[in-house]
Amino acid sequence: MRGWGAVLVLSAFLLACSALPQGERDKPVVTPKPVSEPTAPQGIRWQAVPWPVAAGQLETAGLQQAWQLNCQGGSKLHEALRAACQQWPVLPLSVLQDPARFTLYQVSSIEGQAEGMLTGYYEPLLQGSSSQTTRFRYPVYGTPKDLLTVDLGALYPTLKGNRIRGRLEGKRVLPYLSRAEIDAGKLPADTPILAWVDDPVDLFFLHVQGSGRIQLAQGGQLRLGYAEQNGHPYVSIGRELVQRGEMTAASASMQGIKQWAQRNPDRVAALLGSNPSYVFFKPMPSSNDGPLGSLGVPLTAGYSIAVDPQSIPLGTPVLLSTRLPGLEQPVWRLVLAQDTGGAIRGTVRADLFTGFGEAAGELAGKMRQPLQYWVVWPAGVALPASVTAIP
Repeated sequence: MRGWGAVLVLSAFLLACSALPQGERDKPVVTPKPVSEPTAPQGIRWQAVPWPVAAGQLETAGLQQAWQLNCQGGSKLHEALRAACQQWPVLPLSVLQDPARFTLYQVSSIEGQAEGMLTGYYEPLLQGSSSQTTRFRYPVYGTPKDLLTVDLGALYPTLKGNRIRGRLEGKRVLPYLSRAEIDAGKLPADTPILAWVDDPVDLFFLHVQGSGRIQLAQGGQLRLGYAEQNGHPYVSIGRELVQRGEMTAASASMQGIKQWAQRNPDRVAALLGSNPSYVFFKPMPSSNDGPLGSLGVPLTAGYSIAVDPQSIPLGTPVLLSTRLPGLEQPVWRLVLAQDTGGAIRGTVRADLFTGFGEAAGELAGKMRQPLQYWVVWPAGVALPASVTAIP
C-alpha cells in the first residue's frame, strides 16, 4: 500500500536529479507530468465487534510489561495511546474490555478478508570476532557513508515515516547496491565493519531478524540493532526454494533452509543473492531487555509483534487468535504492536517476537500460522486515516 506512493515519488526524484546518459543528450526530452500527492489506498477495514473470547481464555502474562514499555514510545505513539498511558500506567484487562473506555475492532481487508498469517522472529546469537580470521571472514557492516536516505514525509505529509534509499554516481542518483553486489565486495572501502562472523547463512538470518548478538572470540558479546537498509525489496529465499521445487512449503523454515545450505555449500551465495535487501547495523548497549523495535522501546518476548503500520498504528493493543507450532489448542493472546519489518506487509499480517537464543529461534523458525486479529482502540477516538470504519 505505502509502496505505491514510494514508487511514484522515487520516479519523480530520479527524473529530476539524474543527468542524461551521453548517448541520450541529442534526443528530445519529454518533461514528465507533475506527480500529485499520493494517498494510501483505502484497503483496510476495522469493524467494531463484541469480544469473541472469555477473559479466562486470554493469555496476558506479559501484557503489563509490554504496556509499560509501550508507554515510553513518546511521539511515536498515536496521541490517543499517549493519553491512555497517562490515564492507565498499568492497564488491567478489565479496562481494556470496558466498552466505555476501549472499543474492539476486527481488522480485515476492505473486501472482508479477515484471515492472514503469523510468523515469528527472534534475537539470534552468532559466533564472531572483532577482527578478520580464516574462520571469521564474513563482515557485519555498519551504515555506508554513501547511502542516501530521502524522507518522503518532507515532500508529502501523508507519507510520513516512508523513505527511499539510493547513492550518487556523479550527478546521477542510482538505487543502492543490492545484496549480491555488496557480497561481491562493492561497498566503499570506508564502510564500517562492526564484526566478522563464521557463517553467511547465520548472517543472512541476522539481517532478517533485524537485531542480534555476537559472541566474540576475544571475549564478551556485541549487541547489534538495525541501523539502515539498502532500499531493495525483501524477497523470501524460502519461497524461492519452493518455486524451484527444491523444498515444500512445509519444510521451508529457517531450520530447513539451513539444512539445504549445508547440503549445497556451493550454491549458498547465489541463493542469498536472490534477496536483494540488505540490512546495516549499529552497536547497541548491553542489556537483558529485548531489542528495540520500531517504536523505540524494548520488545517483550511473546507479547510484542511487528505489523504493517498502515493496518495498525505502532503501540496499539492487539488481540491475536492463532495456533502456535506444536500446540493443538487455539491461542488467544493480548499483545502490543511495537515493531515493523520489510516482509510484514498486508492487512492481516504480524510477526511475533519470540525472545533471545536457540529455543526462541526454533519457535520463530517454525512459525507460519493462520491468524486473525482485533485492535483495542480508545473509545470515541477517530480511527487512523488509512482505515475504513464499519459500524
